[in-house]
Amino acid sequence: MDLTPTQRSLDLTGRLLEFMREFVYPAEAVYARQRRDGDPHGLPAVVADLQGEARARGLWNLFLRDERWGAGLTNVEYAPLAEISGRSPVIAPEAMNCSAPDTGNMELLAEFGTPEQQQRWLRPLLAAQIRSCFCMTEPDVASSDPTRLATTIRRDAGDLVVSGRKWWSTGTADPRCALAIVVGVSDPDAAPHQRQSLVLVPLEAPGVEVVRDLSTFGYSEQHGHGEVRFADVRVPAASLLGAPGGGFAMAQARLGPGRVHHCMRALGMAERALALMVQRATERAPFGRPLAEQGPVGTWIAESRLEIDQARLLVLRAAWLMDTAGNRGARTEIAGIKVVAARTAARVIDRAIQVFGAAGLSPDTPLALFYAMARQLRIVDGPDEVHLRSIARHELSAQGLNDQARPPATAAAIRGETLMAPAN
Repeated sequence: MDLTPTQRSLDLTGRLLEFMREFVYPAEAVYARQRRDGDPHGLPAVVADLQGEARARGLWNLFLRDERWGAGLTNVEYAPLAEISGRSPVIAPEAMNCSAPDTGNMELLAEFGTPEQQQRWLRPLLAAQIRSCFCMTEPDVASSDPTRLATTIRRDAGDLVVSGRKWWSTGTADPRCALAIVVGVSDPDAAPHQRQSLVLVPLEAPGVEVVRDLSTFGYSEQHGHGEVRFADVRVPAASLLGAPGGGFAMAQARLGPGRVHHCMRALGMAERALALMVQRATERAPFGRPLAEQGPVGTWIAESRLEIDQARLLVLRAAWLMDTAGNRGARTEIAGIKVVAARTAARVIDRAIQVFGAAGLSPDTPLALFYAMARQLRIVDGPDEVHLRSIARHELSAQGLNDQARPPATAAAIRGETLMAPAN
């Protein structure tokens, strides 16, 4: 496993760190003020300014591996950049046009879109002229089991008709949100994982209703998390994305790189929380001594450093496997990092809040928002329990590594495993 940074990655890392220091961190207070005083779901002017600066510095669309459309970085090359952007997770990713759900949607359009679909939707997304949402989760079914989705996509002459309810569709409150990629059942009689298709639905299409915006732990995000109703929404048959019945596979392909992005941004939040904890522990001196010398605070700092570094290595290993063996070959590792990174971030942020005391609960630091974001990561893209079940099934499988779509020698090398001969 080679995690040596490439020169390209090192160059981009240096530029991004400078961009964060000179522009992003100073913009955080401005962003909060502009949201408070203006349209809470509109694009704050400061973010538009940051986008111009990011473009000028070559920090644009870095997430996209397809060199026709993006930077062409590998997962290992992009991972540290995602982590750095996670230190200011509300502003930095969007400033570089690297924020979810647009990233995953652009990847889908780049890989599976027709030239016409790419012209209409992908190019404006790449230019940050519009935003998009991904409509999969539903209020009436357990969305941890996507084979049970109730939204339907039926053919009617030359059209597709979409009917159903979705929620937690991130992006729908933003007035720039123009496209919904909807997951629905197109063939209820097919095998469970071939029933679903993806369809491109303009958010302005007749029959689309954004019912409400959902807050998270009381935080209302700028892009919003919408509950959306599709009441016999009619779109041309050419709006189908990819092959009929390929929705489940495409959605899973979308989630692979996205989980690396989420996990590394979570570790970026954890790194900033640790830095704030250290600063507070050395500057605050109740009872005549710095907090760092009192109680368990020093232990919290040490444990946080160890946990972040461990989680980072696990994510980088998953990223390397994706680069060398493909998303399917890394599926167990992808499930693992989804659990570990969010839990690690939440623990470190929680410790930092405790060191700050009441100030850690306030908007005077980013810690309360970070905690809410880290906690929601244990549910979005699938709850922990689903990923743990996948990992357990892999470990319990009689086939072991042979179930994995990766070179056996590579798998054995990175896991340090010896395949034992069966007992007589």
